Amino acid sequence: MNMYKWIEKTINDDEKKAMPILSFPSVQLLFVTVKELVSNSNYQAMGMKMLADKYDTLAAVSFMDLSVEAEAFGCKTVYAADEVPTIMGSIVSTEKEADMLAVPQIGAGRTGICVEGIRKALKLISDRPVFAGCIGPYSLAGRIMNVNEVMMYCYDEPEMVHKVLRKVTDFLIEYIIEYKKVGANGIILAEPLAGMLSPALMQEFSTNYIKEIVEKTQDQNFIVIYHNCGNDTYRLTKEIIDTGCRVFHFGDSVDMLDMLRQMPTDCLVMGNVSPSKHFRNGTPNAVRLATIKVLEKCKEYKNFVISSGCDIPPLTDFENIDAFFETVKSFYYKMHLLDLVS
Repeated sequence: MNMYKWIEKTINDDEKKAMPILSFPSVQLLFVTVKELVSNSNYQAMGMKMLADKYDTLAAVSFMDLSVEAEAFGCKTVYAADEVPTIMGSIVSTEKEADMLAVPQIGAGRTGICVEGIRKALKLISDRPVFAGCIGPYSLAGRIMNVNEVMMYCYDEPEMVHKVLRKVTDFLIEYIIEYKKVGANGIILAEPLAGMLSPALMQEFSTNYIKEIVEKTQDQNFIVIYHNCGNDTYRLTKEIIDTGCRVFHFGDSVDMLDMLRQMPTDCLVMGNVSPSKHFRNGTPNAVRLATIKVLEKCKEYKNFVISSGCDIPPLTDFENIDAFFETVKSFYYKMHLLDLVS
C-alpha cells in the first residue's frame, strides 16, 4: 500500500473514518488480563482483528505500551492485571552508566513478541493499514534515566543524555525496520515526555533524533505517525513538523483547532477526545457531546481525522466506544446531506 497516497486519499475523502488509539480494550473480548495480552503475540493479533471486525476504523493500531523498549534495555517493569505496564526507577544516573548501557538485540524482552503480534495481525487484517506501536527516543531515554530526572539532566548533564539518546535511537531504528520487514504499514511513535520541553530543548533532545528515525525508516510504503499528548505541544509545532512525519496525533490537553491552524494542510492531523475523562470515565452521552464538539470545531479542515487523545484504557465500557463511532458516522452522514441540499 502506498501510504503517501493513503494520506492524500484520506485528506480528500468527504467522509472520514475515525482512527482512535483503540487496542487495549480487546482484553474484554479475549477474556484475558492486560499482562497476558502484552506477553502473547497470538492474543495481540487476535485482539487487533476482533476490534477491526467490530469497528470500521481508518486503520488498525497496535498497543501503546511504553514499557516494552525500556524493559528490553533492562528497566524494571511493573505489571497489573487490568492496567498498562509501567517502568519503575532508573538504570542510568551517571555518565559511566550511560557509557556502559548495553543496546539490546531486537527480540529482547517483549520486543520480539510485539513484532510477531504485528506479523500475525497482518495475516488477519487486510482491508486497512496496520500500524505498530513504538516509543519515541526522548520518552525512552526518560524511562531509562527516570522521567522525573531526565529534564534536569538535559540542563546539567546534556552529554550524558545524548549518549543515552544515541543508543536508544540506534535501537529504535532497528526495531522499526523489523516492523517494516514483517509488513507493517507504519508506526505510531509515542513521544509524550518531550511535550514538557522548551522548543530549543525539544529540537536538541527529541526532534533531531526523530528526524533521523524518519529519514531511515519512512518511505512510500511505511509512515511514521508522530504522537504527543503533552500539555505544551501547541508551543512546539515548529519542532514537531521538523521531524519529517506526515501524520500527527495529539492529546486532549491541547485545543485541536489551535493545532490544525499551525500544521501543514497536506499532513493528517488526528485527535483528541479524552481517553480518561470521556471514554473511560464518561457516559455514552458525554462521549457523544465531546465527539461532536471536536468534529464541529475542526470540520473546516479536510486533513483532520477524529481520534482519541491517547490510547483508550483496557476496561473502557464498549457502550462508550460504540457511542463514539456512532457519533462520527452520524456527523459525516449529516454533512453529506447538507451538501446535497445546499
